[in-house]
This record gives sequence, structure tokens and C-alpha cells, in this order.
Amino acid sequence: MPINIYGGGANTNLHGLQFEQDIELKNALEQNGYNVSNYDNSVVDSNGNLVGYNLPKAKIYGFFKHLSNLGWKNYISKQLLPDEAFFNVINNTIYIIEKKWQSVAGSVDEKLQTCDFKREEYEKMFLCKGINVEYFYILNSFFEKEQYSDVKDYILRHGCKYFFYVLPLYEIGL
Repeated sequence: MPINIYGGGANTNLHGLQFEQDIELKNALEQNGYNVSNYDNSVVDSNGNLVGYNLPKAKIYGFFKHLSNLGWKNYISKQLLPDEAFFNVINNTIYIIEKKWQSVAGSVDEKLQTCDFKREEYEKMFLCKGINVEYFYILNSFFEKEQYSDVKDYILRHGCKYFFYVLPLYEIGL
């Protein structure tokens, strides 16, 4: 895996990126019997049936262009790069997955409060193609503290979800 040398500071590079790599969706899918193509990111079940597409980072924009023949700039003013996304072809839903690791209070605190804005931006793009959008956080145990109860309530109140360390595959329709 390439190491991010550009952002997030030393603690993010030491811990946050390792956290993101440890909980990669591709690994979870493969460990549960799905095959993820390195060529087109398609995901097939053990019977060879296409169930979706694994879309890390900017791959979501190539996928969108393939769907719409239009670029993202026709719908939103700035690219958002999710940590991962999964498009489920069975239930016609794209799941945006953000991974947040923290060991001390900092900028991630406020990033959690942007879920509704980001979900709405993705909806601008994908609802035009009749695709539903879900927005999820995967968090480390730092966010289990009482001081995060309001922001966790906010996330749920605004139609987003959060999980600790593991995203159950049934949450993405598998």
C-alpha cells in the first residue's frame, strides 16, 4: 500500500492510514467469499453473479462518468474523495464509506459533522441516475467517549450511520 505523505500530520500517517488500510472493504469482501476484480473493481459472489463495484477514492468519479456520460462537474462544484464506496447493483445503492481514526481531540471532530452535506453532494450526482445514496463512518474506539454522543446523534438524525471498526456487509446489502 502506498503511504500518504501529503496530509493529516504525523499521527494520521502513523495511525489513521494504518487504520484505513486494516479495514479495507476489498479485504472484507474477499474474506467473505466475494471476488473483487483488479481490472474493473467488479464484485461477484461465489456463484459468479455480479453484486456490485468496489470504488476506492477517486474511482467513484470514473464509475459515475461511465453511468452518466457526464462528468461530476455537471452536478457538484468540487470533488469529494471518499475513503471507499460500494455500488450495490442489486439494490441500486451507492454506499459512501469514510474511515475516521483519532487518538486526541482534533480536526476529525468537526469532520464528523459534515456527513449530511457530503451525502447531499453525492445525491446530486447519483439521484439523477436513480441511484440511492447511503453515507457511513467507520470509527475507532476513541469516538465511543461520552463527549461524542451529540455528534453521533447528529450523524443518525441526518440519515447517516456510524460503526466501530467493522462495517457489517449486510449494511451494504450483502
